Amino acid sequence: MNLLHMKYAVEVAETNSINKAAEVLYVGQSALSRAIKELETGLGIAIFERSAKGMFLTPDGEIFIRYAKTILKQVDDVEKMFREGASGKKRFSISVPRASYISDAFAKFSRLIDQKTDAQIFYKETNSMRAIKNILSEDYKLGIVRYAENFDRYYKSLLDEKALDYELIAEFRYVLLVNASSPLAGLEKITYDDLKDYMEIAHADPYVPSLPFEEVKKEELPGSTGRQIFVFERGSQFELLNQNPETFMWVSPVPSSILERYNLVQRICKDNKRVYKDVLIHRKDYALSELDKQFVELLVRSKREILGQNII
Repeated sequence: MNLLHMKYAVEVAETNSINKAAEVLYVGQSALSRAIKELETGLGIAIFERSAKGMFLTPDGEIFIRYAKTILKQVDDVEKMFREGASGKKRFSISVPRASYISDAFAKFSRLIDQKTDAQIFYKETNSMRAIKNILSEDYKLGIVRYAENFDRYYKSLLDEKALDYELIAEFRYVLLVNASSPLAGLEKITYDDLKDYMEIAHADPYVPSLPFEEVKKEELPGSTGRQIFVFERGSQFELLNQNPETFMWVSPVPSSILERYNLVQRICKDNKRVYKDVLIHRKDYALSELDKQFVELLVRSKREILGQNII
């Protein structure tokens, strides 16, 4: 497909006119009309409906132009990147579970990027399968996958199949996070039964391949109650816990600074025996950059400081 012809089609779609598009593009009207015809013939569709009032997109044409604009923008971005020397920028990218010890490490890591360093940093909180996909198809360099230990064999087999290296970062049990004024905060030992009258806050996208969502909830959300609020990011979960003493959440341990900021406490549930693993992943052919190594060092340090006795 000719990118120049694609650009011509986008301009005709913007102006609804061969004449006006030809003026903008500095090309002859006949040459432009011929290029559009060749593009349509090559695609096997009619991009435009032609009338005395002008050139208007067909349904197929609307789809084509939408994709064409995306493609042309990507081409422009690539040209701009190399023309302006942006390829020399340092780049760090990672997909992670929503975990306070990881975000703590990332916040400290961000302070290492000094004013003289050109850098692009990408930090995405998501589920394990999306973290894997981001490395395989979205050009993320690192990922951290979290799963219950009973899925260990499955995930290792999957990572081997996808040619991904993996390294265990942490093993831990979830703790309960509750409002400091919640009756749960005053209990010496919390059981699953103690939670039945409270509302659980949970992340909305736990995902394990080949399992239906209801089965995943049973596996990934221990001691779930009948009432649940599903959230997608960490900020709203802390606000909910702070403002509603009737809520609780299963989390990997959080730093004291967050507990104090949101008036929260974390408690151990004696019924919860499930062990979780956080595993660092990257392509087998990828060599960690200096930025990657600095982040991993801070990550291990934050794990030791924050997970503490909850490390298995």
